[in-house]
Amino acid sequence: MTANVEIPEGPRIAKIVYEALKDQDLVLEREVAKRFGTEGERIEDMKVDIMVAVGGDGTILRALQKNAAPIFGVNAGELGFLTEISEGGISEGVQRILREDFRVEERIKLKTVVGGKRAKDAMNETVVHTAHIAKIRQFKVFVDDELAMEVRADGIIVSTPTGSTTYSMSVGGPILDPRVQALVIAPMAPFKFASRPTVVPASSNIRLELPRPKPCLAVIDGQEDIHMTGEEQVHFTSAETKARFVRFERGFYTRTREKLMVG
Repeated sequence: MTANVEIPEGPRIAKIVYEALKDQDLVLEREVAKRFGTEGERIEDMKVDIMVAVGGDGTILRALQKNAAPIFGVNAGELGFLTEISEGGISEGVQRILREDFRVEERIKLKTVVGGKRAKDAMNETVVHTAHIAKIRQFKVFVDDELAMEVRADGIIVSTPTGSTTYSMSVGGPILDPRVQALVIAPMAPFKFASRPTVVPASSNIRLELPRPKPCLAVIDGQEDIHMTGEEQVHFTSAETKARFVRFERGFYTRTREKLMVG
């Protein structure tokens, strides 16, 4: 189990999950284990059948970057779009896991290579944006070696279907059903209104160049920052491995309606 103990409700909800699972073969991440006065492991070293992640979407993104186990998300934050249950569902959720009454959903991840060096795979998106506030950049985006767009903008977002409901959506990108094998390329605050988000097959090879090199920042899932001089090419493809989530009944559209549209 991993948890974000820095958010207000994190420690309390993590304690509830811990009490529900403490009689099982439970492995705790070090920071969580300290809270409960026991031994733990680095999340990278945890060999578990299911990774219970208590927190918000950031907690889940961090866990996915460091461990390949299926994720069971317990919401202790605000939105929790990637989580499966909230506090009120902990008891039933744990019992369903123990009797293996769940399914495992697979979703594609994004592989990012910056200047020949591979970054961590993204569950949501990789953003390449200007390193200086209020300074736009000129970007060329190639899809399978064909120039797809040349745009002056604050940045470019390359998103998975999962990430289509996050940063990409906020800049006008479409919402993709996670079963759709596609990626979204979305300019951020483009200088020309005609520069619109584009959906490409997940099998595409996407290449990003700056014809007028200036400092930029590549941000992977909001978890990893890579400083760029602007001379580097950035390559995007679907990752070789997929993210896995423990799911019960709620489907994508129910989750989208509840989390993004109601209220």
